[in-house]
Amino acid sequence: MKHVNIDAEQQARSPIVKVSLEEDMLQRTKEIEASEAPAQDIEIDDSTLAANVIDALREIYDPEIPVNIYDLGLIYKIQIEKGDAEIDMTLTTPGCPVAQSFPGMVESSIRKVPGVKSAKVELVWDPPWTQDQLTEEARLQLGLI
Repeated sequence: MKHVNIDAEQQARSPIVKVSLEEDMLQRTKEIEASEAPAQDIEIDDSTLAANVIDALREIYDPEIPVNIYDLGLIYKIQIEKGDAEIDMTLTTPGCPVAQSFPGMVESSIRKVPGVKSAKVELVWDPPWTQDQLTEEARLQLGLI
């Protein structure tokens, strides 16, 4: 996956960057959906499945910040019930260039976790994301501590 660092001012001036990131996310979603899906008739208890979903979320990186979305604090809720996964997530800004495609890519990735029967990702904006949601690991990665 490409990592592109641009600030909000550059983003606003450059619709090409927005289209490029959006195309990258759509391509990544297609690749995930095309990959071989694991057998979903596996019975895994909900707490183990939640841990496996978190592991999968840690494999998904923000397209603009080289940190995974879980440690960035973009995941607000993970609810697993009998193999059905519901996730509330946010983005770093409402004007994020991948706002339309990123939740679908996350949903596709979660569906690939063995034991997940269905996945639903909801994009939420309340509360707004702040750097306070970064894990200590993410802070170290970004040189904030």
